[in-house]
Amino acid sequence: MNHRMILRLVCYILRVGAFSMLPALIISLFCQEWAAVMGLSIAIVLSALLSLLTFLLPPRTREIGAQEGFLSVALCWVAVSLVGALPFFLSGEIPNFIDCIFETVSGFTTTGASILTNVEGLSKGLLYWRSFTHWLGGMGVLVFLLAVVPMGKGKNSLLHVMRAESPGPQVDKLVPQLQKSAKILYTIYIGLTLIQIVLLLLGGMPLFDSFCTAFGTAGTGGFGVKNDSMAGYSPYLQTVCTVFMALFGTNFSIFYLLLLRQFSRVLCNQELRLYLGVMLGSIALITWNILPLFQGSVKDALHHAAFQVSSIMTTTGFSTTDFNLWPAFSKTLLIALMIFGACAGSTGGGIKSARVLLIFKASKRSVKRMLMPRSVSVVHMDGQLVSEDVIQNTYSYLAVYALTAILSILLISVDECSVETNVTAVLACLNNIGPGMDLVGPMSNYAHFSGFSKLVLSFNMLAGRLELFPVLMLFVPQAWRKS
Repeated sequence: MNHRMILRLVCYILRVGAFSMLPALIISLFCQEWAAVMGLSIAIVLSALLSLLTFLLPPRTREIGAQEGFLSVALCWVAVSLVGALPFFLSGEIPNFIDCIFETVSGFTTTGASILTNVEGLSKGLLYWRSFTHWLGGMGVLVFLLAVVPMGKGKNSLLHVMRAESPGPQVDKLVPQLQKSAKILYTIYIGLTLIQIVLLLLGGMPLFDSFCTAFGTAGTGGFGVKNDSMAGYSPYLQTVCTVFMALFGTNFSIFYLLLLRQFSRVLCNQELRLYLGVMLGSIALITWNILPLFQGSVKDALHHAAFQVSSIMTTTGFSTTDFNLWPAFSKTLLIALMIFGACAGSTGGGIKSARVLLIFKASKRSVKRMLMPRSVSVVHMDGQLVSEDVIQNTYSYLAVYALTAILSILLISVDECSVETNVTAVLACLNNIGPGMDLVGPMSNYAHFSGFSKLVLSFNMLAGRLELFPVLMLFVPQAWRKS
């Protein structure tokens, strides 16, 4: 076990955290928000000082194995969340530190669940930092390091780190060099973010709002700068977000194939076809179901249905209306979309379309084997053979996912909230969505939960973003021993 290399990675992340707070500090200075300036300044200095530990305890080797990869990813996310919570606490704008942790974990994991009862009461510098945590966590803080910093040596060192942080049943490299793949991913990510900012500005959205909204959309996070989320903006601005939420929920390898003009591979991608099919089908069904609520206006019903389906399925969490008041059919379908999620290799959460497709194919094979025991049957996706390890890991993931959800629902039920509130709160946090139903609906928040429940839900958010196993490994003694 290379403990010093794990420390090195954590220190790298602390430096990234310190550097990322600088724009928020500049905004606070410009707006003369002195409490926020103090909070951000102390957090930056503390992060920078802690990051110097890597020079006091340099690693003897930079080799990163599977153990180090999974543990370092989980520790890095915990560390950056704790440090990222300091500006809110030290400024006094969120006086309870557990609330600060909840808000920051929700930001970095791109969940968008909030304890704030008055978002617009937060200073602009901290509003910017709150939204930027979405953008930084969307693609992954360690994927960012992969793109800019030589982190480890060894044939599979970088792969172990990226495998632990990247969503989906397996990690696919865009090009043979993993570091170059990370650079391509971030180039696409930055490019799409900038395009959205320009389109929002063209629609009349203020510059500050445009950046914060784009950060929330790109990271599929959903932190807004207004108390009513996106409801107060024009239909044009809402439509821009609808489209970009769907784009950021798409596997980024699709954009790379488009840049290479490999259109046939894009059209034949089974995950993309399932993702778009489920999204369009859900929009049609919900439009039909909510049509009476909009006095028969197909245009308005379609507009809000498309926005909410795109928001929930990509696990962004923005809202234009209180879908908590929609008919039971639409609400149930949205809950199903929470679990379904976006594509693997995107910034979205949920189980992922690729896993759903893989489960369907593996189940179909199991039925075939029952009918014809001697037959030889394999699973293919996009013309490629899927290994038995990937299929087994998918089943293991689902089993742990279900157990985590059930246990979490039981734990937070001590707060005596309704079953609908508890179930959807856990699903919303575990799938990194944000709003749920009832007391945690789109026009409500998580402030009413006890400190214990907020910690449980914070764990859900981290576990959901890192797809369970890296976070769970922190609590397994064997994972810390020498392999």
